[in-house]
Amino acid sequence: MFPTITAGLDGSPESMAAADWAAGEARRRGLPLRLVHAGEWQPDTVTPHTPLGGPGPPQRHWGDRVLRDAEAQVRLRHPDLRIVGEQIANEPVAALLGAANDSEMLVIGSRGLGAVAGFLVGSVALGVVGRATRPVVLVRAGEPDGTAQPADPSATATATGAGTGARTAAIPAPPRHVVLGLDLNGPHDAVIGFAFEAAAVRQSALRVVHGWYLPAYYSFGTADLAVNQDVGGELADQKRTALADALRPWREKFPGVRVTAQAVIGRASHHLVDSARSADLVVVGRRTRTPAIGAHIGSVTHAVLHHAVAPVAVVPHD
Repeated sequence: MFPTITAGLDGSPESMAAADWAAGEARRRGLPLRLVHAGEWQPDTVTPHTPLGGPGPPQRHWGDRVLRDAEAQVRLRHPDLRIVGEQIANEPVAALLGAANDSEMLVIGSRGLGAVAGFLVGSVALGVVGRATRPVVLVRAGEPDGTAQPADPSATATATGAGTGARTAAIPAPPRHVVLGLDLNGPHDAVIGFAFEAAAVRQSALRVVHGWYLPAYYSFGTADLAVNQDVGGELADQKRTALADALRPWREKFPGVRVTAQAVIGRASHHLVDSARSADLVVVGRRTRTPAIGAHIGSVTHAVLHHAVAPVAVVPHD
């Protein structure tokens, strides 16, 4: 595996956002950025610049232009970043899977449909997420890369003194954090470690969320109310203890990361989507399957991919 951050490009605004986000991640981790374009890639939406003749010289020329435009955009914000571009002569899923397997992580874009409908995760993205052996990050168009930005002159607080004119002071942006969705039935080091490292390189806090359900008899109230309350409280304590135990060695390994851990009742996907509103990144796991079974993402990860507004990192594990 070559230590690099790779972004998959198809010429869409979403893939350009993915390239920008990947550049920020590469800079934070001190790694080069690799921009790749699949020779047979056809964007989800046809534009006046989209070649319609399929693979061949026009497609390759268009791919070269996509790579050049993306590199030029990235260099505006990251002039010192090492960037390499590559066209891969293969169909999109296979090309991106190969690129992912040679990288620290692969970053690709997904298209927004609005707050109600969620986000459109296309067949290429789902195919890559469901089969990759390395972490894959999905980024929405317009999503910031999490790096520090110059102060916005319009976002200032003004204080006016008599005869002294006005002075302005920039209002700092609210702190953001990394969110980890943790399954206590099978906590995996690859997922937890990825989240802690992501928080560490950002110098941000980490919020860990585990969703769980009360037993059926508690929910339906078939037992005595006082007994139900005792059982519910005992189970909640057990979940909090298990969560603390799972995170303890990682807190010791990353002492500079401030961790908030929550064992909450209800669907984990709902809590993660809600937490994503103020997050730089949401980290979820995906259990790998044998090739005979095919790609499998899981209900929680699938829901987060379609509804979380923040970038989502899917980390495969055994």
